[in-house]
Amino acid sequence: MASKKAAHKSLSLPPILDLNEASALRGKLVALRGNSLVVDASAVERVGALCLQVLMAGARSWEEDKKSFTFTKVSDAFTKTTQLIGVNIDHLMAKEI
Repeated sequence: MASKKAAHKSLSLPPILDLNEASALRGKLVALRGNSLVVDASAVERVGALCLQVLMAGARSWEEDKKSFTFTKVSDAFTKTTQLIGVNIDHLMAKEI
């Protein structure tokens, strides 16, 4: 009998999410698609708009796949940049149980 274990994957974001990292980030997300995903942005020191766009496109893809896409931890720099750019991730934050 096959186990019905939910496939949850995690992704820890690097400290620098700039133009050079956008393609690699997209590749990581593509490789993880089809699984529920927990993103740890606690180490992020700098994030650019393109990487935020990649993350938001990923969140949309997960929503379309009816899989969860949540941020467990976010750094102050990540939060401040999302607010500055006008991206609201509140709905993607993991809820306390």
